Amino acid sequence: MEIVKKIIGMLESGQHKEAMNEYNEVLKSGTSEEKFVLAEEFLSFGFLKEAISLLENLLLFYPGEGEIIVLLAEAYIDHDEEEKAILLLEEIDTDEPSYGEALLLLADLYQMQGLIEVSERKLLLAKDQLPNEPVVTFALAELYSSMGEVGKAIDYYNEVLKVQDEIAGISIHQRLAENLSAVGAFEESLPYFEKALQNNIEINTLFGFAFTALQAGYSRTAIERFEELKNLDPEYHSLYLHLAKAYELEENLEKAFEAVQEGIRQDEFNKDLMFYGGKIALKLGREEEAEQYFREAIALDPGFSEAALTLNKLFIHQERFSDVIDLLEAIDVDEHADPQFFWDAAIAYHGLEEYPKALEHYEAAYIYYKNNEDFLKDYGYFLIEEGKTALAAEVFKQLAKRNPVNEEYADLVDRLTEEM
Repeated sequence: MEIVKKIIGMLESGQHKEAMNEYNEVLKSGTSEEKFVLAEEFLSFGFLKEAISLLENLLLFYPGEGEIIVLLAEAYIDHDEEEKAILLLEEIDTDEPSYGEALLLLADLYQMQGLIEVSERKLLLAKDQLPNEPVVTFALAELYSSMGEVGKAIDYYNEVLKVQDEIAGISIHQRLAENLSAVGAFEESLPYFEKALQNNIEINTLFGFAFTALQAGYSRTAIERFEELKNLDPEYHSLYLHLAKAYELEENLEKAFEAVQEGIRQDEFNKDLMFYGGKIALKLGREEEAEQYFREAIALDPGFSEAALTLNKLFIHQERFSDVIDLLEAIDVDEHADPQFFWDAAIAYHGLEEYPKALEHYEAAYIYYKNNEDFLKDYGYFLIEEGKTALAAEVFKQLAKRNPVNEEYADLVDRLTEEM
């Protein structure tokens, strides 16, 4: 094995040409052990072609040898020759000690190709071969998690956790926490997040814990964890919106607004933060700031209908009817996707005393809101103002039928009927 040590020493000292000369000698006349060990070393150094040549040479003398097949398949995979790896691994005998390892590799390869059911079959075979091997159980858990079969994934993660809490640097506590959170078991997932973070403070796990705490209604815990994450990585943009929501749940609107402002300083193109900032500003009574945030959100996304509708609501409250119309003409939304735009336009044109246009938009909105009491009441009174008594009577008949205890509707129907 001295020659292998010599080649490795040459590689480490940068004598690549000399190392390759010695490698050729091993390839020609080295022992099987020298070839195998050198192939392993070459793989670790990234000399894939040389490792493949050594292993292919060995396989000629030891056809079907599982250990060689698995190592050669790994070399093929690293060399982006996945098809060769699959063909090779599929030939391995079921009696070979490396058969379970080969099945694991095949499962990974088939999953990479999108053949999820084939991957699952290979892993289940591996589980039969190696029932107590945590790596196989973990691989099944990971596969089912990626497939959205979270219940099965959780069962397998729990099985792994009985023997170890980490595989390949991945925390099993973290995986369990994420999968439990994914199915809405927020409270159950929190202790697993805690344990994962005890072993390693990792920012994505910290975000997951904070977000899950928020979902579970533990807003104070969420704030603590989001603030911790912010201190660790202030450029973790996703945290700010949720931190603001946590402060809002704690009825601390000033801190919620501060969180929004901090987030926007980190990410000035975040339309959701802009929109949320506008809503918090409204709650704080800062209508001018709210308008600015809504406008910036819409500027970032002219099709942001929720922001446009909220800004419209502010304009209508302020009786700025011309601004409602200007906004509706400026935005890029499908009015039919949210008929509230028709209703807003009707209110605005009514306020501007452009009654024909108001009627046109009320009629358009009626198609969608014929069962909405607030709309029907608004529409009905507009029709009365416009002298459209018969239509108004029909609208208030609908209202009286929907809400018979409201005497106002019945009285209006009687009065309108008499006027006709």
